[in-house]
Formats: sequence, C-alpha cells, structure tokens
Amino acid sequence: MDAGAASPLESVDRALRLLEALASHGADGATLAELATATGMHKTTAHRTLGALRHRQFVDQDGQTGRYRLGRGAVALADRFLDEGNLPSLLHGALVALCSATDELVHLGVLSGAQVLYLDKVEPDRPVRVWSAVGRRRWAVTTALGRAMLAYSGTSREALDGYVRPTGGDGRSGERAVEADHVWDELERARARGYAVESEENEAGISCVAVPLVRGAASSSAGAGPRGAVVGAVSLTVPSERMDQRRVEQLYTTIREVLPPLLPAGLTLPLG
Repeated sequence: MDAGAASPLESVDRALRLLEALASHGADGATLAELATATGMHKTTAHRTLGALRHRQFVDQDGQTGRYRLGRGAVALADRFLDEGNLPSLLHGALVALCSATDELVHLGVLSGAQVLYLDKVEPDRPVRVWSAVGRRRWAVTTALGRAMLAYSGTSREALDGYVRPTGGDGRSGERAVEADHVWDELERARARGYAVESEENEAGISCVAVPLVRGAASSSAGAGPRGAVVGAVSLTVPSERMDQRRVEQLYTTIREVLPPLLPAGLTLPLG
C-alpha cells in the first residue's frame, strides 16, 4: 500500500500513528501535546483515541505526570507474535536461504531452562551429514546457540554458575567437565564480536558458530527488557576439520549478509 494514500479507516490509522509515535518516544513516553504534534492530530482527537487504547491496555498514562507510554497490551502482542511456537514458521525461509548460501547445516534454537531446545533445522545436500534432530536438547553452556543467547541476555558471572551446575560434568565417566570461567570468557568474546562459537565441546568432531536473534534495536551489548531481548539463536554446524578461524569469519560474514533482510518484523542481529 502507498504510505501516502488515504487510510481506508481513519480511526484505525489514528490509533496506529499514536502507537508508532509512542514507540519512538521509548520508556520516557510523551505528553498529549507532543503526540498531537508528532501525528498532526488535534489534541481532542488524540486524547479520545488514546483513551480507547488505554481501555485495551495498549497505552498507559502516568497518574502524576500525565505522560503516555506503550502499555503491556502492545508488548504482549509482540510477545505472542515472536513466541517460540511461531519462530519456526517465521524463520524457516531465512534458514533455507542461509543453508543455501553456506552449504552447511543450520539450526534454530531457544533457551529452555539451562538447555537449548532445537526448534528447526535445514540440512545441505551433502553425502555425509551431521546428525541432529528437531526437539532435542543440549546444555546451553556447551553449545554455540546457548552461548549466543546467554551472552546477549544480560547473564552475569554469578548467574552463569546456575547454567553450569546442572550439567554435572566433572570429568568422570568420559564426560567432559564444564569450566565456568572458560564459558564466561566465551560469552565475553561473543558480546564483543556478535557471534559465539564452540569446538567439539558438545559433540566430537563438530564445531558451530551462532548468532542471537534480538527484539528491537540492535545493540553491541547485552541488555534486559523488551528492546534487545533475546528470543532465539541461529547456528551453522560444521565438521571441525573444515572449521578454522578463517571459515568461522566467512560464515559470520555470510550470516550478516543473508539473515537481516529475511528476519520478521521486530527481530534483528546484534551489531557486534
């Protein structure tokens, strides 16, 4: 639709324009006068429309200052749209494109407690394939997917221990011990460069590189709240014999070229 064309339903258009204006004002919100100016509405019209939006909890008003800001109804709408149940259908096309561009196995995952839950995968047409399955779970701290999400979820060093402890890895019975300090160093590097890696820490002979998917404005540092909140991660899985640092950087460059234009509204990659 032409952005300059007349709206087929002016009342709906007014409500949407006010929501857009409030979103641009962020957590500080805006006064009625500021919103009327930003949208080109008469104050009376803006006030009446804001009242309807308040009724549905799409807008809140501070009782002391009178300033308006987006309400929980607007946030809940975005949450439902980007719920993990919708992510596979929203992102499958992007995963297919990334697989085609890299000729490597692509995974989509989300955090589930101390683990990563694999929601979708796209395999390349190779004679030898890496085994994986949708629905499987792995410890977040030993996977690139998990590290990417933890790095951009505001995970503190103290909180990281809560993700390491359940792994139970103490070096006995052939199970590799998980060292929290090593994982923390990996999270710090991931925050600095925009992607996380792991090499044979989850499966022998397999290495991965992953990027987090964040809501709202892209950021080079982890943050809490709706803007920048991590909703999932995408990884490329490669046999370790083909995964040197040069290949990691090539894959990350391809990820940044392919994914952003194909992500659904509201999702982005961190700046790195």
